[in-house]
Amino acid sequence: MPTGRSRRQQPHAKPLRGAGVVVTRPAGTGTALALRVRGRGGRPVLLPGLALRPAADAAAASRALSAGAGVDIWIFSSPAAVRFAFRLLPTLRISSRAAVFGLGAGTRRALARHRIDAAAPGGAGYSEILLALAPLRRVRGLRIAVVGAPGGRGMIAATLRRRRAQVEEVAVYRRTAPRLTRRHFAALARAPSPLFTLLSSGEALANLVAVLPRTMLARLRRNVLVVSSARLAAQARGHGFGRIVEAASAAPDDLLEAVATALARHGS
Repeated sequence: MPTGRSRRQQPHAKPLRGAGVVVTRPAGTGTALALRVRGRGGRPVLLPGLALRPAADAAAASRALSAGAGVDIWIFSSPAAVRFAFRLLPTLRISSRAAVFGLGAGTRRALARHRIDAAAPGGAGYSEILLALAPLRRVRGLRIAVVGAPGGRGMIAATLRRRRAQVEEVAVYRRTAPRLTRRHFAALARAPSPLFTLLSSGEALANLVAVLPRTMLARLRRNVLVVSSARLAAQARGHGFGRIVEAASAAPDDLLEAVATALARHGS
């Protein structure tokens, strides 16, 4: 007899059985998500939309981190921001009086591995939710370090400057186009249908549109694109994607739940 536990909670459930799932996270970072796909019965395909490289000016980034003793608020934009920051400056110390924020649960976990307790908003629109938090609404005169990579929307730094904070953007890494090989293309060609592509970065989308062979890009467009925000959905439509599903957030469980829901509708 069924116990009333949801399909998502049942350890034996395979909600992605028969589906191909394209993981577009940066090179070297998609394995954990691919394992989750496989655990749910899907067949993952690693197709990185980005590559993460050390900061172009590592010396400047290291100096900025070293001078952080007087920072009132630290904001880390991603798990990669944490990883590259501590790679640049393993002795990085954050004052016990400073508040620390991370975007998403993954960033919070990355900071916890360095024994740093951080607040991290969840849900769609991480930046908007972060900026709505009480400690970041009244920041006039405070020193804030935003640790991440150049580019992106720049919303956090720009908004905090409008609120009269002293903001320093510390670029500890950079995002570049991926180096896709025949191995990536062969894996995509073997992927079963229906095919679902997971996307949580506009830069990754633009890179894949630029570098994928025409026939492979056409296949992705014919199938379902699962995005982490309405902003990405709009960008995807601009790149010719028509079958778009919006997940609750970029968190792995939310992305895969969106795939499972879309797959169930496909089979009904």
